[in-house]
Amino acid sequence: MSNSSASPCNSAAIVRPWPGLIEAYRDLLPVTEATPRITLLEGNTPLVPSRHIGPSLGGKVDLYFKFEGLNPTGSFKDRGMTMAVSKAVERGVQHTMCASTGNTSASAAAYSARAGIQAVVLIPEGKIAFGKLSQALIHGARTIQVEGNFDQCLAIVREITDRYPIELLNSLNPMRMEGQKTAAFEVCDQLGRPPDIHILPVGNAGNITATWWGYLQYRETGRIADLPRMIGFQAAGAAPLVHGAPVAQPETVATAIRIGDPARWNDAMTAMTDSGGLVDAVTDEEILQAYQLLATREGVFVEPASAAPVAGLLKLAAADYFRDGPQTVVCTVTGHGLKDPDVAVGLLQQPERIPPQTDALARLLQL
Repeated sequence: MSNSSASPCNSAAIVRPWPGLIEAYRDLLPVTEATPRITLLEGNTPLVPSRHIGPSLGGKVDLYFKFEGLNPTGSFKDRGMTMAVSKAVERGVQHTMCASTGNTSASAAAYSARAGIQAVVLIPEGKIAFGKLSQALIHGARTIQVEGNFDQCLAIVREITDRYPIELLNSLNPMRMEGQKTAAFEVCDQLGRPPDIHILPVGNAGNITATWWGYLQYRETGRIADLPRMIGFQAAGAAPLVHGAPVAQPETVATAIRIGDPARWNDAMTAMTDSGGLVDAVTDEEILQAYQLLATREGVFVEPASAAPVAGLLKLAAADYFRDGPQTVVCTVTGHGLKDPDVAVGLLQQPERIPPQTDALARLLQL
């Protein structure tokens, strides 16, 4: 016999689904009811506590990884893209364009496809990870390789979008920054307060800038009282902020930050200076060591550029930077490891082989 009065579920257990970051933080973003929500339900990425790297530093660091690789297209770029594309559609834009080392092109292509508009992406020839290129192509973006580096691609895109009614989707677009600042909101909401230190990789320098702006806005609205120190790490072969001059031919295994003349140079330096932080560089060897450490000891698989802040953290710890006692540190790991799988496969040993026999496996495992 059925019980017609029985509830089909426990209403106390109902959890509202995540609406995407525009809806989640609409009171802090420049949107109205007239703004379309072009969303793939980005944001709400986990703040993963460290189980090995942090504790290995002698109790001086309470470490967390803001795992932005779990956004819809696998990187933090989705935060900015939902805002930039939504505001472009609100104005009736039909075409978008960006220069990219990979993640921006993937995100721009996906969100433009979601909006039903055409994306054009310019990539430096031979300088983009295959996983990211596949995303731009499958989402239908007009993908054009330029015989030059990222900075040359961006110069072309800026000229074209100045001349024609095409929306620029690089971090020079202020709406990109509006979306990306929500990462700081989430960190504060997840921790219950701001961290003492926030470390990020720096390529085009938009993310560290936007994250700092997010902390400033949260303080201005009374949600937090304190601000973190902002620390940026570049790859040694692409470290213009560290050297104080553009790098004409940037080179690093960390393709996402292989940028020699960052668009948000001044803003990023202001963020790090005003917060009492710093900018430094780590070598490709240090990046790859941190890359493997994250995967093998934390279970967090990131693309090489995302390992730069962790490599930087270890460099700071070796220099006794955290001598003042326990400090809460967040490292933003910006992109998923499947963005650039060739690095992992090339770096590590290939799978062992056996014939299809149980005894062969037992012998291999010395059982």
